[in-house]
Parts: sequence; C-alpha cells; structure tokens
Amino acid sequence: MVLVEPFARMATNPAFLIQVIWEGFVSGVLYALIALGFVLIFKASGVFNFAQGIMVVFAALTLVGLHEAGVPAWVAVALALVVMYVLAVGVERIVLRPLVNQPDIILLMATIGLTRVLVGFGELVFGGEPKVMIASELGIPSGVWRIPLFDRVVVIKLIDLTAAIVAIVMVGGLAFFFSRTRIGRALRAVADDHQAALSVGISLEQIWVIVWFAAGLVALVTGIMWGARSDVSFALEIIALKALPVLILGGFTSVPGAIVGGLIIGIGEKIGEIYWGRLIGGGIESWLAYMIALLFLLFRPQGLFGEKIIERV
Repeated sequence: MVLVEPFARMATNPAFLIQVIWEGFVSGVLYALIALGFVLIFKASGVFNFAQGIMVVFAALTLVGLHEAGVPAWVAVALALVVMYVLAVGVERIVLRPLVNQPDIILLMATIGLTRVLVGFGELVFGGEPKVMIASELGIPSGVWRIPLFDRVVVIKLIDLTAAIVAIVMVGGLAFFFSRTRIGRALRAVADDHQAALSVGISLEQIWVIVWFAAGLVALVTGIMWGARSDVSFALEIIALKALPVLILGGFTSVPGAIVGGLIIGIGEKIGEIYWGRLIGGGIESWLAYMIALLFLLFRPQGLFGEKIIERV
C-alpha cells in the first residue's frame, strides 16, 4: 500500500506531479551549481574543498554588505568578484603553495581551517544576522507564471525560472571552458600529477588561482540565486553541503556528473517528500539524498561519471 498509493496519486493528478518535478528541478540545478564549485577544486588539487559552502555565504554577504554601504548593485557585483579573486590569490599563496605534494588529508584539513577563518571573518565584518538579497536591484524578476495544464494550473515562480536559466548557462559555460580550452587541459594535467605537470611547464600557482577564482565566481552566483529564494545567512553553508551526495552520485571529477547528480537528488528528494514523506513519518527530504548516495557507494563508489582507478602492484 505504501508503495502503490503514491503512484496512484501521480496518475490522478499529473499537473501536481509536474509542479513537484519542476520544484525539484530548480533545486537540482542549484545543487549542481554548488557541486560544480567542489568539482573544480577537486580536479585541480584532488581534495574535497570543505570551504566551498562558506565561500557561497561569504560571496553573498560581501555583495549585500557592499550594497548596504551605498555601492550600486552591479558595481557591488564587480567588487564582490574582485574580493573573490583576492581570496583565490590569498588561498594559493598562504595555504596551497606551502603544501605542494603534501598528503591529501593535509589539504583537506587546510580547507577546514579556511572555513573557520571565513566564518569568523564574515561574522566580524557582516554580523551574524540574516540579510535580504538585493534581487530586485539586480533585475531578478518576482511574481509567478500560471500555466493551465490538465484542467489545473502549474505555478512557475519567475525567480525560480531565472535561477534555473542562470545555473544552466553557468554550468554549461564552465563545462565548455574547462573541457575545450588550454587551461582546461592544464587543469586535468595538474589533477593527474603535480610533478608531471610542473615538468612540462604548467604553473601550479596560476592554475590554482584560476580554479579558486572560478570556484569563487560559482559561489557568488550560487549565493545570489539561493539568497534570492531565501535570506542570506550562515545557514546557507549547511545547504551547500547537500552537494556532497550530488558529488557521490555524479563522481568527484565530473562536471556532467555534477549536473546529472544534482537533478537526481533535487527531483528525487522532492518527489520522495511529497508522495512518500507522510506515509513514513515525514521530513525525509533532509536525509533522503544521503540514503541515495549511500546506495551508490555500495554498488558504484566512483559515481555515475567518475573514473574507476585501478592500481596494479
């Protein structure tokens, strides 16, 4: 009964099913956008960047803080990008450069340390109170779009539609840049072997700055979109960690995997919560993604698009 009833509800009200899938799709592309920031860092250094979540918060707070100080909205966006570039250079000079060829666990601990530094610095400069994203000043539309379908109405929030379009363009653009350009090939070389990349003249310092700045750009766009749907607060850091099951599904080194994984998680957890949630106690949206990721770890630990590494001894 628990398994059959939800399918009956889907069949009798297809308009509502499309509404649920749309909301899951929007969450999924935003998860993919967050996961992309993790993938970029992992491809360049082989390390899970624990600081990506707080980078989303820090970028959004910088934008809102600059605007509150009287800076026009789009100038504040440009200045926030400059701040993220300075952060990228600082991370390369202070954190990564002294740790070249150190074990991965050392770099992971370094990103955890960076997280705590950004949390403390963010609270010191911007305070701990939630802030409202300057969505209207940036031209992000509000309101809804009502589509008659199957004798009912599907409601599309324009802010969600904008978020989905921006996320798709951003993911597609970065995927093309890092897969079809010389910098993308250099990034893959660095990810495979630092020493080999150095021996053919690839600058680790430049690659890391580029990658961390790209991750900062992704963090800023993600912060704007998530902040426009809710407030900008340090709680966004927890939402950003939802990218972990996305990475497990898609593979830690795959940009397409981040997209597919994000959609599976976003749509899957929304359908699970709406149709099966109340039948098994409710609130499953908070943990269903991790259960799906656990199943993938059991049967395909490298993810859908990840590389299976085979070592011969």
